[in-house]
Amino acid sequence: MSVGDVSKRILLGRKLRSSQLGETLLPKRIALPVFASDALSSVAYAPDEVFIMLAVAGASTYVWSWKIGLAVALVMLTVVASYRQTVHAYPSGGGDYEVATVNLGRNAGVTVASALLVDYVLTVAVSISSASQYAAGAIPPLIGHEATVGVVAVALLTAMNLRGVRESGSFFAVPTYLFMVAILGMCAYGLLRLLAGDLPEAESAHLDIAPQPGWEEPLTQIALMFLLARAFSSGCAALTGVEAISNGVPAFRKPKSRNAATTLLMLGLIAITMMMSVIVLANQMTIRYVDPHELDRLRTTAGGAVPDSYEQHPVISQIAEGLFMDTFPPAFYFVVTVTGVILVLAANTAFNGFPVLGSILAQDGLAPRSLGSRGDRLAYSNGIVFLAALSMLLIWVFDAETTKLIQLYIVGVFVSFNLSQLGMIRHWTRHLRTETDPTARRRMMRSRAINTFGLCMTAVVLVIVLITKFLAGAWIAILAMGFFFLVMRAIGGHYDRVELELAADEQDKVMPTRVHAIVLASKLHKPTLRALAFARATRPNVLEAIYVSVDAKATTRLLEEWDDRHLDIPLKVLHSPYREVVRPIVEYTQEIRRASPRGVVAVYIPEYVVGRWWEQLLHNQTALRLKGRLLFTPGVMVISVPYQLRSSQAAEERRRDEVRVHAGDLRRGRVASRNNNRQIDDE
Repeated sequence: MSVGDVSKRILLGRKLRSSQLGETLLPKRIALPVFASDALSSVAYAPDEVFIMLAVAGASTYVWSWKIGLAVALVMLTVVASYRQTVHAYPSGGGDYEVATVNLGRNAGVTVASALLVDYVLTVAVSISSASQYAAGAIPPLIGHEATVGVVAVALLTAMNLRGVRESGSFFAVPTYLFMVAILGMCAYGLLRLLAGDLPEAESAHLDIAPQPGWEEPLTQIALMFLLARAFSSGCAALTGVEAISNGVPAFRKPKSRNAATTLLMLGLIAITMMMSVIVLANQMTIRYVDPHELDRLRTTAGGAVPDSYEQHPVISQIAEGLFMDTFPPAFYFVVTVTGVILVLAANTAFNGFPVLGSILAQDGLAPRSLGSRGDRLAYSNGIVFLAALSMLLIWVFDAETTKLIQLYIVGVFVSFNLSQLGMIRHWTRHLRTETDPTARRRMMRSRAINTFGLCMTAVVLVIVLITKFLAGAWIAILAMGFFFLVMRAIGGHYDRVELELAADEQDKVMPTRVHAIVLASKLHKPTLRALAFARATRPNVLEAIYVSVDAKATTRLLEEWDDRHLDIPLKVLHSPYREVVRPIVEYTQEIRRASPRGVVAVYIPEYVVGRWWEQLLHNQTALRLKGRLLFTPGVMVISVPYQLRSSQAAEERRRDEVRVHAGDLRRGRVASRNNNRQIDDE
């Protein structure tokens, strides 16, 4: 086993056979934390963003926060209801992309795919950046190193997902459920104390907020509406991640559609309950929260600015501290810890949705085929690594600042929401034209009405998001979507052209007029003799050996050995005054090709087969360069003639030992049983 194989075994675990794919499917109890962690974790930053936007005009506008929360909850319920129709109608896992492609055309599908790709990358970047901020707040030495913490967290998350969906899902289930228990338990306790009349104030309750210049009261109606629209668009970050379930339906156990729809409903109800509870408690505890870069707007009761040493903690931290620090401090640390952990794990939603979408795009010829290949653990490894690389780049460029990254957020997901809803409306309309069963027609009309209402809601939100966030950074997301759109169209066009170019026709049956075989000879040893014998066995029209002369003594010695062995194959010497080896051979083959345009030049290259990686660095370098040059020469065929050295035989023995059946392999599923083999033979 090589060093690379050992490393992969340690990091990823044992390889899984393709027949074990069914064992990686998820039950609902595991699918909920795998696919819903993003939407659930938004409770940790969506309320914060609402309060930050409202704080622009001072603390008096906080009275609108619960109404904005209700508006976001209404949109979320609508989107959840709409996607429940999608997972039933399109259970293959294509989600919004498949809906848009089938019903609106390829351009619409590529638009949705580009929006989702951008949104998945931002999901990882925003979640990990927010977690880095929580970590820096809890561990002071990390302050100023949030980007480094985020990059390391993405790397660890990547390693977990490369181990496979089922294994990573089991790992993430416990923290996600602990987060639900922590937030719902904290909110329930806080609401009970509110009803009892002894709800404490937050640590920031004694502060006031100075409005930004130009936002002093009284606000005009237009200014107030714009402010509420900005806060609403930021709060809609809570909707991200809902679409991931429609892309991940193939990962569910059967019945896939019903299980996915049930998980969607649970996601919506839990997320809305948590978000509204946090917003209500934050208002009742008189929390004051501003942009972390504008702490100078916070004012003490005396009207002065807060000291430079003041640390503003996130909304959930302030709620937990007010409720538990004086009565039961472990509960406070529990809430803060699981919130930080869930923000890291929230990126797992994107790590499950992005690779599946990438594999579907690869199948449709819109992405590199490598994205459609499963790795050793049956996960789409290339898609996982690609997502990780883009996310790390964003975190590093934006220095893990959530407030900056979140301005890029939401645009992509609402673009996909709108096109998906429009596609579903056309889907139901098309089926209603041919459906005659009254019960089925009523069900389809109900589904179409849900999708129509969903389209109206998401279209309004998209307009608000574009108006309020475009100059704040959303233009970057739109630019990235356009870039992905052009790249995917270019890839699709390339694959289409290659398919047309490779299509077989009658001319492919025409035999070449002659075959001119060339055997490269560096020395007269066993590899060269084997290549000469193999080339002779193919019976070419012309067979000759070629030697590039860079040293007169070596050339003379080779010619003498050639004559002594009485070889009946002519040896042609190509003189190279500048000591080049590759160029003379390439030029010679091109001359033969020009002399006989309908003929073929077959170049036989003897190569050593070695068993150790470092031996490869010591041999075959000239052969590799030569093959790289000859591949671009029309009418030239390159044939490698291997010669196995003893180290390669030792490596083969080691590989045989690896595949040898050991005790317990059948029980562990590493080998197939005889009954299975017999069944395959019968088929």
